[in-house]
Amino acid sequence: MSFASSPRDERRRQITDRRELRALAHPLRLALLDHLMSFGEQTAARCAEAVGSTTSNCSYHLRALARAGFVERASSADGRERPWRATSTGLAYGPVDMERSPAAAGAALLLDELSLARAEELTRQARRRHDEQPAEWRAAEAYHDYGLDITAAELAELAAQIDRLVRPFITMTRQDAPEEAEVVLLRLLAFRHPQSP
Repeated sequence: MSFASSPRDERRRQITDRRELRALAHPLRLALLDHLMSFGEQTAARCAEAVGSTTSNCSYHLRALARAGFVERASSADGRERPWRATSTGLAYGPVDMERSPAAAGAALLLDELSLARAEELTRQARRRHDEQPAEWRAAEAYHDYGLDITAAELAELAAQIDRLVRPFITMTRQDAPEEAEVVLLRLLAFRHPQSP
């Protein structure tokens, strides 16, 4: 297994402005941005096929994402098709001080809920397609839940360690991916159990 020795520059974007959060808080826009971040430059037509929408609808929402600075037009070799690309390799969102910006906190919560719903739907699609996958991909899939007895500091350190392990494989920054590499969705959720006293 080879790790990226010199990844492309990572451009994580911290979003605290409620207008930017609202621009993302639309299911199709979130799906489009996720698709571009996962698969790289794509035309509106290819995006439409991937997210199950029309080319004109995707074009409209891609332009809205561009106005907010989340995507931009990429140059094409032939000049006819103008693909779109994400301007960031990752997003972090929500106000740094939620108490001082309740509107931004509300927009961040809505974006979180949309993101969770999208991840759940992609998980359901993957589970439905499990038997169609090649044997090595079926064996590599993982659907695990763990109940941990851990402190807040230990959880923060565990999440940071996992982040360090995953970061060399991020699609938008990995330069040395083997030819047989495929795009994989890995999502880590870690939170104090909601039923804790």
